[in-house]
Amino acid sequence: MGKYGKWVAGGLGWALGGPIGGIIGYFLGSMFDNVDGNHQTYSGGSHRINQTHQGDFNISLLILSAAVMKANGKVKKSELEYVKQFLRHQYGPAKAKQLLLTLRDIIDKEIPVRDVTQQISLNMNEPMRLQLMQYLFGIAKADGIVDGNEFNLLQRIAQGLRIGQTEFNSLKAMFYTDSATYYDILNVDKTASDAEVKKAYRKLAVEYHPDKVANLGEDHQKAALTKFQKIQEAYENIKKERGLK
Repeated sequence: MGKYGKWVAGGLGWALGGPIGGIIGYFLGSMFDNVDGNHQTYSGGSHRINQTHQGDFNISLLILSAAVMKANGKVKKSELEYVKQFLRHQYGPAKAKQLLLTLRDIIDKEIPVRDVTQQISLNMNEPMRLQLMQYLFGIAKADGIVDGNEFNLLQRIAQGLRIGQTEFNSLKAMFYTDSATYYDILNVDKTASDAEVKKAYRKLAVEYHPDKVANLGEDHQKAALTKFQKIQEAYENIKKERGLK
């Protein structure tokens, strides 16, 4: 595994404490080593690196999934189903079953969100952190509403992941609709000039292009495509509102 994956596997054992923490940490580390080991290694190539990054990403996803799911003190069926569906699509039924058993144990423990997110921010690139944040918003919205406790936790996670307020607002706008939604998605004020709107659109279209997270698997690429489409939709609506061509 990459250095980050090793930290999370060991750090998770520390966070959960006791024998079960060590077992879960070892289980996660071994599992993702095995995932990476199923792929041929090319000396000097990027294939192995990409597989390692995917494993690292999903370990982080598992830990923070638990934190968001229990933000209200009770795990809701709709949230659990959201995570189940994601894991099944990402890994297949057998691996998803293993992960869900591990997730069950993590949910019963305290998760040091600040420590975990700070380490993630040091070892994960921005496109991957944004994808992770988008997924966590999806869990919170699985029951149809993101309430105050969930929103506050998501803000804390975003701060720990070094996701700026404008980027956070842009992701939030995907799950809320109001008069300022389209401008929030493009990270600009409603008073921005036409030139500023166009510049913001072009920047985000490059930053959130699905190719940026091509190494993370089909589900993450779909999530990136969703964001990319929201950006395009927002820009098209603003163009219509302003009469731009």
